[in-house]
Amino acid sequence: MEEQDIQKIQAALKETKTIAIVFHFNPDGDALGSALALYHYFQDEGYEASVISPNPFPNFLQWMPGAEQIIVAQENLVEARKRIRNADMLFIVDMNAPHRAGQDLQNAISKSTHFKVLIDHHVQPDIKCDVMYSTHLTTSASELVYDFLYQYLTPEKPITKEIAECLYVGIITDTGSMSYTCDYPKSYTVLRKLIEAGINGEEIHRKVYDNYTESRMKLLGLALSQRMVVMPEFGASYMYLTKKDLTDNGFQIGDTEGFVNYGLSMGIVHYTAFFTERDNRIRVSFRSKGIVDVNLFARKYFEGGGHANAAGAFYHGSMEDAIAHFEKAVRENAQQS
Repeated sequence: MEEQDIQKIQAALKETKTIAIVFHFNPDGDALGSALALYHYFQDEGYEASVISPNPFPNFLQWMPGAEQIIVAQENLVEARKRIRNADMLFIVDMNAPHRAGQDLQNAISKSTHFKVLIDHHVQPDIKCDVMYSTHLTTSASELVYDFLYQYLTPEKPITKEIAECLYVGIITDTGSMSYTCDYPKSYTVLRKLIEAGINGEEIHRKVYDNYTESRMKLLGLALSQRMVVMPEFGASYMYLTKKDLTDNGFQIGDTEGFVNYGLSMGIVHYTAFFTERDNRIRVSFRSKGIVDVNLFARKYFEGGGHANAAGAFYHGSMEDAIAHFEKAVRENAQQS
């Protein structure tokens, strides 16, 4: 982040009373962690801060400090839009384009005329902001929020335990507990600072990873045993769950979080996809290891995108068509490699 950007933010903060913080649809630990860290920081500084989530977030993240204060747009759209529209400053975290917040909030974000700050780690940001702090060379948006607050904005200010817990959740969930996107020495310095703030890393891991629902375990068993296909000659695999699968097993928000990663557990698999059926479209998640760039794959074949080793997209059509399209894309991609 450039010094001039910090000066612009500091100047804007002097004229600011209310702050809104928004993130992407189907929020994960990094979205919540980065947003709630900003929320606590600015609340402590005397600002009136609000966090707006496009839709409900997973049960295993509802324990996070400040989560009970989050305004869920799908449950209170009028209030959510009002907070974004009236905020003197708008922080957009863990997403690189307004449409990623969903149709309900996209226009509110785009049309906001107040000071806007982007803090994100996805490639090719497509959003107009007064300050853009964006790089993919990091573990997470949460790590960037740490840098923003404690390296640039107020380096002399000690980090609170609440903020440290939020940032820790964001970093560990976006790296699979430091198993990918984690080869940055500085990231471990940040984690040390969070631990020194008094958090209990072991307890946080239990709250995040040992706090799943019965429906999640049933869906995972179904996906692995009956909905997994391996394409060994192409180093690819995929899993899928239909809308009926989800309904029959009592699906709750967040139940399928992380399912896509199981495909990479196989030695012969270099990239994988996970398909879940929604009301009018198929959600597709991509993961890879090694040199396979699923961001490019998702952009080329599914009009999606993300990171080199983690990307997503939506397919408008049936599950059968989505899977057929993926298999065709895998074969075509292999021929062009």
